[in-house]
Amino acid sequence: MSAKASKEPTRRDFLYIATGAAGAVGTVALAWPFIDQMNPDASTLALSTTEVDISSIEPGQSVVVKWRGKPVFIRNRTEKEIEEAKQVPLEELKDRAARNPNAQGEEADTAIDLNRSAGKDKENWLVMVGVCTHLGCIPVGQSGDFGGWFCPCHGSHYDTAGRIRKGPAPENLAVPPFKFVKDNVILIG
Repeated sequence: MSAKASKEPTRRDFLYIATGAAGAVGTVALAWPFIDQMNPDASTLALSTTEVDISSIEPGQSVVVKWRGKPVFIRNRTEKEIEEAKQVPLEELKDRAARNPNAQGEEADTAIDLNRSAGKDKENWLVMVGVCTHLGCIPVGQSGDFGGWFCPCHGSHYDTAGRIRKGPAPENLAVPPFKFVKDNVILIG
């Protein structure tokens, strides 16, 4: 039997392995505080979501809340506004992409959400980041040529679904990720 074929581990082999393992554990223990300090602060994590009670918003009214330092428009649209948004032919839209992270099923497949709403059972609720997609201004609500939002800085007009219809803005108002946590409470973020 050769010496290479079956060599019994020696005490020295054990000490090498134990020393290497202790060194690896020590390195991880030393590095962890530096890695952990790169995580976001608790106050930053608290700002990543916003919970909004929408029970007092009547049809035709809007509110503005703050999420991640940006204004978010929440509008309880009337039946007339919903129907007007649905009646607009796609050819008239400057930006036909929905970009709605909340779209489900067929709407997500086609990437065209004519209504840009909170879903089929909550079509009246519209939630959008209130920042003009042209140069980041804040549009004025219930104004402009289409009754939605108007950015007076450069003349961008958005309709009642937050879609760009006229002016220099290249895209529709952004829809943030949100969900209904209760019938009258929306969690944004």
